[in-house]
Amino acid sequence: MRKKQYWTPLILSLSLLLSACGGAGTSAEQPAPESAAPAAESTAPAPTEAAEETPFQAFPDEPYEAVEYNLYPAPEGAYVGDVMPFVTDEGELELYYLYDTGHNGQGYHPVYKYSTSDFSGYTDHGMALNYGLMSEPDPALGTGCVMQDQNGGYHLFYTGHNDTGNAGKGKECVMHATSTDRENWTKDGDVLFYAPEGCSKDDFRDPEVFWVERDQCYWLLIAAHEETLGGVVLKYTSTDLKNWELFGPIFAPMSHYMCECPALFEMGGTWYLTYSWDCCTYYAIGDSIDGPFVAPKDNILDGKGISEGSGFVFYAAKPAKMADNTYLCGWIGQAGLSSDSGVYQWAGNVMVHQIVRHEDGTLGLKAPEPLDGYFTEDRPVNAGAVRGDVAISGNNITLSAESGDYALADMGTRPASMTLECDVTLDEDGRVGFAFGGSESDETWNALCLDASRNVLRYEGLEITDLETYDPQAFTRFDFNRADSHHVKLVCENEIVVMYVDGVKALGSRIAHSTNGAHIGVFADGCGASFSNIEMKLPG
Repeated sequence: MRKKQYWTPLILSLSLLLSACGGAGTSAEQPAPESAAPAAESTAPAPTEAAEETPFQAFPDEPYEAVEYNLYPAPEGAYVGDVMPFVTDEGELELYYLYDTGHNGQGYHPVYKYSTSDFSGYTDHGMALNYGLMSEPDPALGTGCVMQDQNGGYHLFYTGHNDTGNAGKGKECVMHATSTDRENWTKDGDVLFYAPEGCSKDDFRDPEVFWVERDQCYWLLIAAHEETLGGVVLKYTSTDLKNWELFGPIFAPMSHYMCECPALFEMGGTWYLTYSWDCCTYYAIGDSIDGPFVAPKDNILDGKGISEGSGFVFYAAKPAKMADNTYLCGWIGQAGLSSDSGVYQWAGNVMVHQIVRHEDGTLGLKAPEPLDGYFTEDRPVNAGAVRGDVAISGNNITLSAESGDYALADMGTRPASMTLECDVTLDEDGRVGFAFGGSESDETWNALCLDASRNVLRYEGLEITDLETYDPQAFTRFDFNRADSHHVKLVCENEIVVMYVDGVKALGSRIAHSTNGAHIGVFADGCGASFSNIEMKLPG
C-alpha cells in the first residue's frame, strides 16, 4: 500500500538530474545506449533523391467515440490500487483492490471487487471490506490476499495502517477477515501480529497466504524493511491461520527499500517470486519453493519511469492461474499533471497480462489469449504515405529515411477499441514504431517507439522529431538482438495503449494523443523499416 502522492509535470531536458521513484536509498538506472544487434536488412527502398512531400493528411478524419473500459476497468470517480487476485472453482477471476479516490481523508483504501471470466468484461461487486476507525489499527487498509483454507472457508488477510503508530507498536500490522460467500466479510478485529524485532515497525505490509502441501502448513509472505538487509520478503508458517511462527527472510536482494506485494508461483517446474518497488513490478527465479531466488539481469516485464514520480506504469502485480494459463494482475497508474508525458501517479485502471515462460526460464508477457474472442471483426488496412520514402503493398508497409529525417504512413482514424498486429524489422540502431495524431484538429504525430539505438521500448508523448534528442522517461528495456524480426501487438482501449513485443516485454501507456479522432500510423526515424502482415481487429 502506498499513499497517494502528487507530482509536478515532467520537464524533458538533456540536463535533467534524474532521481529514482520508490523509496529512500534507491536509485533508478538511466538506460544508457547499448549496441543494438543488426536486424534483418531493411526491405525499404533506399532513397535516391529527396523525398517529395505529400499532402499532410492521407485520410480524412472519421467520427470517434470513446467506449466503456471493458478491458481496463476503473470505478467511476475513483481509481484501482493494488489488486489481490483470487480464482474461483468455476474458473472466474476475482480482483479485490484498494479503492482510491484521489482525495483520501483520515480513513481510506477500502477493499472493492471486480470479477471476470475473459478479461473483456468486468462485473463490479462494490465494496468487500471497509476501513476502520481512527481508534482501531486499520483506518486505512493495505494490500493483502484472498485465499481458501483446507476446509473450504474464505479468508482475506490485509494490512492495517494507522499513522498514529498504534501506541508505539508500529503503523502497520497483519489483520484478518473471513467469509462464507466472498461477498460478505467479517473482520476478526484483532491484530494477528506486528513487525518483528530488527524490522521497521512502520513498513510491514502486504501479506500473501497459501497452503503448502509438502509442509502441511500455510505460508505467509510479507514485505518488510530489515535493519541490515533493507527490503526483504519474510516467511511465516501456521497450521491454523491464527498462530504464526516467523521463519525469516526468504528473499533479500539488498537493492530496494521494500519488496512490496510479494507472491510466489510455479510455472514449468520453476518457482517465481514477484514483488514491487521503484514504481514497477520485478521478478526473481528459484529452483524450488524454498529458493534461493535470484533476479535475472532484466527482471522488469512492463515499463517504469526514470524520474521521481513518473514510474507507475504497471505496479503491484500479482500472479493468478486460470485453466492452463498464468496471468499477472496489476494496475496502470493514472495520468500525471502533464498529459502524455509518461508521468503516472499511484492507482489507475486494472491491467492484466498473460505470462510466457521461455526455454531459459525467464519470463515474458503477451496479451491475454481470451481477448482473441473479443476482437473478432476485421478492419481493412488502408495506408497512405504522409512523409518520406514509403512503399505500400496490401498489408505491408516499408519506409526509409535519412539520418535527421523520418518517413511516415497514415492508416486513418484510430478506433477507440482495437488491436493491431504486425511483424517489424528495422535497421541497426533504428527508431521505428507507431505514430498517433495527424488529424485536422492536431497535425502533430506522437511516437510509441521501438528504440534500438537505446535498446528500449518507450512512450513519453514525444513527437517523432524529438526521439533522438531526449532520453527515455517511461520505458522498458528490450534486446533487439533476440531476432531479426519482431512480432508486435497493440491492444488499445480509449487512451490506454499496450504494446507487446515477441512475448518478451509489454509497455503500457496512456496516449491521450491517440484519441478524439487522432490517426494511427507507422514511422521510421532516420532508418529503414518494414511493417509486414498488418492486421487490425475491432470488438465483434
